[in-house]
Amino acid sequence: MFAVYAGTINPDDPLAGLVVGECPEPEVPDGWTTVTVKAASINHHDVWSLRGVGLKAESLPMILGCDAAGYDEDGNEVLVHSVISDPSWRGDETLDPKRSLLSERHPGTFADKVAVPRRNVVPKPAGLSFEEAACLPTAWLTAYRMLFTQSDLKQGDTVLVQGAGGGVATALISLARAAGFRVYATSRDEDKRAKALEIGAHEVFESGARLPTKVDAVMETVGAATWSHSVRSMRPGGTIVISGATSGEAPPAELTRIFFQQMRVHGSTMGTRDELHRLAQFLDVTGLRPLIDSVIPMEQAADGLAKVIDGSLFGKIVLTR
Repeated sequence: MFAVYAGTINPDDPLAGLVVGECPEPEVPDGWTTVTVKAASINHHDVWSLRGVGLKAESLPMILGCDAAGYDEDGNEVLVHSVISDPSWRGDETLDPKRSLLSERHPGTFADKVAVPRRNVVPKPAGLSFEEAACLPTAWLTAYRMLFTQSDLKQGDTVLVQGAGGGVATALISLARAAGFRVYATSRDEDKRAKALEIGAHEVFESGARLPTKVDAVMETVGAATWSHSVRSMRPGGTIVISGATSGEAPPAELTRIFFQQMRVHGSTMGTRDELHRLAQFLDVTGLRPLIDSVIPMEQAADGLAKVIDGSLFGKIVLTR
């Protein structure tokens, strides 16, 4: 079958190891099923995999991709939940110490078909296109969990989203506005600041700029480049929810400020199958839709990955079959 996969690992030139070609169809263990992929979206995770972060050389070749929407074996329109927990695990799948994501231990979604546990198949609302639905399982689910499970935000509270532009950040802005939060967003790029206003931010600022008020919570995915600004922008008792560090590990953590002002730092990773279902229903009911930067054939995956690497995207890049 057709697939886009990591053939080799190259930390300095990730696209050097990318292969677009043919792979055997996935094996289907007991309790698993297959989904015929109609659309999949690109995440930073795919670039990290090509760099060898979270993907071991002995696992190569490995089909990339965490997100997918398509048809199950009975012809139903479905989403794929990409968190693979141990069969014996009960409860929040993201807390399973043995969990993995598709494309780490098991072939991913950039292919004609993907095999997943039956419990990882979630109905796709009819109101969402395959392209829109394919944006949900990683970036939008991460944003949903950050806002609605981890932040303790209430309607009317103020939230700062650092680094507007990528899939998680744009999802955070859109979801936060739809949920009734006051949304601030930052970006180094003037065009991205303007687009952040278009998708729901109340006010936008250059990275590191002083905000008009202290915020109740900060959604942090950038890391070193924005960490100090995140801590200094928060009110006493506020919460930083962190789900990534695309610019590297944080500089000095400013622990004195954090403990003296009784701030909370809350880690967040992906989301549960139930949260994915609730996210899909939230979009279906509200009419909110994922922001898509571009839709390209899966054969052109290298072009999409290049945009993720250079940061020139605004929203999600979707690959179609």
